[in-house]
Amino acid sequence: MRAADADGVDADGPVDSGPTTRARAGRPPGIKDVAAAAGVSWKTVSNVVNGTGRVGAATRERVERTIAELGYRPSLAGRQLRRGRTNILALAVPEIDSPYFAALAHAVIVAARDRGYRVFIDETRGDPEAERSVARGFDVRLIDGIVFSPLALSLAEVDGLRGAMPMVLLGERDGGTPPDGRAGQGLGTDHVSIDNVRAAREATRHLLDSGRRRLGFLGAERQEAVRSSTQRLQGFREELDAAGIAVDERWVLPVDEYHRQSGAEAVEGVLARVGEIDGLLCGNDQLALGAMHALRLNGVAVPADVAVVGWDNTEDGRFANPSLTTVAPDVGALAEHAVRRAVAQVEGDAGEPEDAVVAHRLLVRESSRPASSL
Repeated sequence: MRAADADGVDADGPVDSGPTTRARAGRPPGIKDVAAAAGVSWKTVSNVVNGTGRVGAATRERVERTIAELGYRPSLAGRQLRRGRTNILALAVPEIDSPYFAALAHAVIVAARDRGYRVFIDETRGDPEAERSVARGFDVRLIDGIVFSPLALSLAEVDGLRGAMPMVLLGERDGGTPPDGRAGQGLGTDHVSIDNVRAAREATRHLLDSGRRRLGFLGAERQEAVRSSTQRLQGFREELDAAGIAVDERWVLPVDEYHRQSGAEAVEGVLARVGEIDGLLCGNDQLALGAMHALRLNGVAVPADVAVVGWDNTEDGRFANPSLTTVAPDVGALAEHAVRRAVAQVEGDAGEPEDAVVAHRLLVRESSRPASSL
């Protein structure tokens, strides 16, 4: 029979708390080590740690003192899994070393922390099988929800693969956003993006308004999947068409990756005819920086000879020489909305899936100064 505490609340009887009950060398102390050392049952230790059950003041004090002496650290994952929630979200992106995705990861972590959640980050490198694993929820119970930016898979493919795991998708779909803001094209998954077509039209209009008329686009991807490049090229074409200017297909430059090296190599491949254009819209800042590097090395002045516009508003672009004009998505708003919707799904308050579009702006810098001012 168990003894009673001085305050009359039922407690555990004494248990030998000699050295043999201490954590064995080579492993951290467990709940049973604490129980043995404090002379209570492991369930009483659990009640003290979790703030559950009825534990007398004297017993609680003894258990807490023993926990401190042994340096016991409860298994947070185990406690949370028993409650059915871990308060952990996963962010899955193609490239964590990309300046854009690094900034996105930071913003997601901040938005999640404000809601009491932590974030694990997974890098898919655009591998289809890795993305299928993400779409299926990683087949683990260690996370509550996923914010996912697929590259190899379409949004529809991810939507078809996912099960009950709460998920918010980032990235571009083929077609416009439904007027009511609900997820379109039959998707049952929340989705957040910027309006790439509109942003590309604004960037193209800026080049036209600055006096340029012979424009090229750097960043057409060879893959058939609908990606950001698809919609950015679409906006470029639409704005030139609206201005009555034919697109010179020789100056729709393809790349395999959105990296600086790809931008430099693409421009180096057309240097013999670079005098045919006076403006270049690039699919992201990395391509633009690579392009400017290749132009500068070969005596082509930016913006006097060729104006350059990038995309993503990366720090490198702000400190480039010349500083880079860029389309700046509201990454903070994108992360905030994605995390809010993911948490709403986790906590059962999501309602119908939403298709949200966050703001962007064009930041005009030195790389596209009007031709008239040069």
